[in-house]
Amino acid sequence: MTQIGKTRGMARLADADGFFTMVALDQRPPLVNAIAKARGQAAREVSFHDMLAAKRLLVEGLSHHASSMLLDPNFAVPAAIDILPARTGLIVTLEEHRFDDTAGGRISRSIDNWSVEKIRRLGGDAVKVLAWYRPDAAPEVIRHQQDYVRTVAAECRRHDIPFVLELLVYPFADSKQYTTDYVESADKRADLVVESVREFAKPEYGVDLYKLESPLPAASLPERNGSAEAKEAAAQFEAIGQICRDAGIPWVLLSGGAAPEDFERVLSYSYAAGAQGFLAGRTIWLDAIQSHFPDRAAVLDALAQDGSARMQRLCDLTRAHAKPWSPSYDFQTIDREGAFACAYA
Repeated sequence: MTQIGKTRGMARLADADGFFTMVALDQRPPLVNAIAKARGQAAREVSFHDMLAAKRLLVEGLSHHASSMLLDPNFAVPAAIDILPARTGLIVTLEEHRFDDTAGGRISRSIDNWSVEKIRRLGGDAVKVLAWYRPDAAPEVIRHQQDYVRTVAAECRRHDIPFVLELLVYPFADSKQYTTDYVESADKRADLVVESVREFAKPEYGVDLYKLESPLPAASLPERNGSAEAKEAAAQFEAIGQICRDAGIPWVLLSGGAAPEDFERVLSYSYAAGAQGFLAGRTIWLDAIQSHFPDRAAVLDALAQDGSARMQRLCDLTRAHAKPWSPSYDFQTIDREGAFACAYA
């Protein structure tokens, strides 16, 4: 039988028409860097209270435009859970941003003292995990990442809460493009992105919603103009779309810090391939923080002007070209009083 908690949670993430127009506010290092730039200081000097203030401003300025928001438990939840609108869905981060960077690849883990159960208890509508993943990583790293995702999926099934999986390809520590920053590699390989999606689309991983990166670097993605280059790019997005259709997993796009016009182009390709929305962060709110923080009025004004305009363009593009999601329930076998209570194990 359908896990109704998961289905209702998914409905909470979308708007009334089934479009996922979601804002990510769980960023930790990228927000630290933005605050540091605004203040003209080193990242290590950014305080806990600055992080709380920035996250609260972002929730205050953007929550009424989003179908749901992604918050982390260490900063965003204590900063702003009290002002998150009741109608706005709540996705909560599980993974620790401080990953282990080994010679064979990156290893993810959960935030200390944090769990799927706690996310469900605080009223979360979904659990989100970022799993750094490369199909060509060391075998022991691949096994760890796969086991980690399986473990989270099992807990999400047990607590009947949607599992949102974010996948990111990353540079190896010995590569010329190496960085620990959350930035898109200019030489990203599409096959690594596509094959990562293919692996975690298997039922054993229990993914309810994919949060995916563009298979090609956003800044170099051509316009969808029918050219040979555009058709080649579209084929990579379509490969992801086909995997998700075959698995029955809806997918949305992350912005990865892309410039607004680049992210809109990513969405145009993604929606043509069947994506159902976005879960974007820095492309919407980065400028407001790094240009105006800690001036509360200036940050809110920037969010009300530029941030809201960017969000509206993304929502308009989504409504015009994305495929809406709709819930599905199966009560065909419920034929007597008490059957549902018994069957819903």
